Amino acid sequence: MDKKKFDLIVIGSGPGGYVAAIRAAQHGLKTALIEAGELGGTCLNRGCIPSKALIANAEVLRKVREAASYGVSCQNVAFDYAAMKERKDGVVKNIRNGLEGLIKSNQITIFNGYGKFLSPREVKVTGQDNEVLEADKIIIATGSEPRPLPLIPFDHEVVHDSTSLLNLTKLPKRLFIVGGGVIGCEFACLHNAFDVEVTIFEVLPSILPMEGKNVSDLLARSFKKRGIKIETNAVIDRVDRSPNGISFHLADGRQLEADMALVSVGRKFNSENLGLEKIGLALAPNGSIPVNEHLETTVPGVYAIGDVTGKWVLAHVASHQGLIAADNAAGIKNVMHENAVPSVIFTDPEIGTIGLTLERAIQQGYDATIGKFPFQALGKAQATIQTEGFAQIVVDKPTGQILGAQVVGYGASTLIAEMAIAISNELTVQSIGDTIHAHPTIAEAWMEAAFIASDMPLHLPPRPKK
Repeated sequence: MDKKKFDLIVIGSGPGGYVAAIRAAQHGLKTALIEAGELGGTCLNRGCIPSKALIANAEVLRKVREAASYGVSCQNVAFDYAAMKERKDGVVKNIRNGLEGLIKSNQITIFNGYGKFLSPREVKVTGQDNEVLEADKIIIATGSEPRPLPLIPFDHEVVHDSTSLLNLTKLPKRLFIVGGGVIGCEFACLHNAFDVEVTIFEVLPSILPMEGKNVSDLLARSFKKRGIKIETNAVIDRVDRSPNGISFHLADGRQLEADMALVSVGRKFNSENLGLEKIGLALAPNGSIPVNEHLETTVPGVYAIGDVTGKWVLAHVASHQGLIAADNAAGIKNVMHENAVPSVIFTDPEIGTIGLTLERAIQQGYDATIGKFPFQALGKAQATIQTEGFAQIVVDKPTGQILGAQVVGYGASTLIAEMAIAISNELTVQSIGDTIHAHPTIAEAWMEAAFIASDMPLHLPPRPKK
């Protein structure tokens, strides 16, 4: 078989892979992009975009049901979940078609099939296309997949992963969610909006433990107010299935039943069957591919980006890594910085976080404090009936350096961007307080939090003198 020669080969077309391919093409590299499934990878087809399309449906339904609070009368409110699923599929298809056109407009050659190394410079494509490609530089961007639990294996009918649950056209009456992390909490909130009875099972003492106590506690209170049940410190001893559903036998002797279950306990890295042993590339114990700050693996000329590196399982991190790896592959030195990575959780209320929590800052030896401002005290929040939540800034007291920030509430996914800019540019809390924020806006919460962190609160009473 004749080899097709390129300057760069990218394996995987998710948010890391296609971005890397475009940046490489912009640098003048003749680029090949290999994809075994659908362009856009997990994020576009099975993750970020379809789930957010359904969450948008849920937001509209919630708002209509709350319309009376705004003086608007809506009678006989109903929803058609099958139609919502169809809308979700249409959104994904439109974006995927646009992505294909974007990739081709950058003169990138797409190969449909699985990529496997034959040597550090050769990749064999098997599938719809069957070719051997050769390039001096190769980027691995193969992503990750939902991780199963041996006790509760997926059957995609009663026990679902996040992919198969998105494809339902009929909702269950009762849903168990195993795992109180980001995915579990998003799906819990989504299904609760559609009148599904949801129970979260989390083996740790709290949901979202990585986001800090203030964030975790507020979301737990909000969930319980909405009727979402949370079983923390939950140990599942046995699982029974029947044509009608599933039963969990807990270590405390209780037996609970539901129609379906979602297992969302993390993701496994797609590092198998790539022929990495042929090029001498060893995996980390968790199956990820180790890389340095340039996204280089231990094999010269071979890079890895995105979930498969095991650093951050976030689409926007994969995209940024793609830019860094493509620059380096083109001979333009660039370094990956990880001190200012924002994370967003699309629950209701939304959550946006970046940098250190107060607990982690103290653990790392900082003399840290927080400035925390409640949305309840914001004029815009009162006017729009969006008073649930807060914004807080974690600060190093001696220097005023912003170490992290967390925001829970309306618009958190957008609000966190201000703190990303602040932390990445090493701004102090005084810089935020000195910045004029438009009024009335939710973003004013950052200015107010900065004033509180500086012991000069404006729209809250002063702290009692010790």
